Amino acid sequence: MKALGYIWGVGGVLLLLLFAIYRLAPMAFALQDATMGLVHWPLLLLSVTYMAYAEGFKGFHLGFAPRVVKRALYLTQNPKLSHVVFAPLFCMGYIHATKRRKISSLGLTGLIVCFVILVRLLPQPWRGILDAGVVTGLTIGCFSIMYFMFLAGGRPEVISISADVPKESKEN
Repeated sequence: MKALGYIWGVGGVLLLLLFAIYRLAPMAFALQDATMGLVHWPLLLLSVTYMAYAEGFKGFHLGFAPRVVKRALYLTQNPKLSHVVFAPLFCMGYIHATKRRKISSLGLTGLIVCFVILVRLLPQPWRGILDAGVVTGLTIGCFSIMYFMFLAGGRPEVISISADVPKESKEN
């Protein structure tokens, strides 16, 4: 059950991110067929660069990715059937997390949903420009999760970020 929780937790999060990349990449690639003016090219570069840094590095690499792996490792040491069944949600901080982590996770999810709804209303090339940046950030996020998996090698103490589990739980 310990290995299953880890594999399902990290694997489920990676599958979710890969599915988002799969859904958004065609809009980014559709830029090839869109008419791009002089203003569009620098904004595409800005979108990709900004999202690589803000979403990919600051959001995923410094926060989300190490926490997902740390929580998955916590799950291997403290397996509980309900947490293993919902391991991707556990690893993303929606369940068995501090109040602050739950609020943060839910708030971020709400913002992402609003952003997705707004971006879907945009015509090309604007939607493709934004989606290219998001795909870049999500791809960095996937690689960051794999990086922390290999870095930790089953040892939670290697990752310095908090697992954000409730105080009554033993955090490692």
